[in-house]
Amino acid sequence: MVSAWAWGLLAIAPVSWAAQPNTNQETTPTLEETTPNRSSPDVNDISSEKVSQFVQAYVQVIKLVEQREGELQSAETESESLQVQQEIEAEAFEAIASTGLTWQEYLQLLGLANTDPEFGERIATQLQEAGS
Repeated sequence: MVSAWAWGLLAIAPVSWAAQPNTNQETTPTLEETTPNRSSPDVNDISSEKVSQFVQAYVQVIKLVEQREGELQSAETESESLQVQQEIEAEAFEAIASTGLTWQEYLQLLGLANTDPEFGERIATQLQEAGS
């Protein structure tokens, strides 16, 4: 069973991630920057490639959290727990980047998947296909 902390990892950005400099890649515009005059991207403008990248990243993060959950639960002190959480966060950040998404894009797509029924269904369909 995945803990509340782990689900939070999937849903929101820890402050440490948001503040991490991106030193390994060129600056990539976020979805919002490539969608002019909108506060959030239009789901119809999101390419199937971005959706596929998001699904790959999401699956990797879920697997990572599931693999490390036991280690997190067995931590005997708060310090050990925090260390494991930070390791999981760093690995998740790398997994997301390996799919070609920025952390900001991942969060935007995750937010859309949770708030836009049409886009959520699009993601759910690809997640089911990825699990097959």
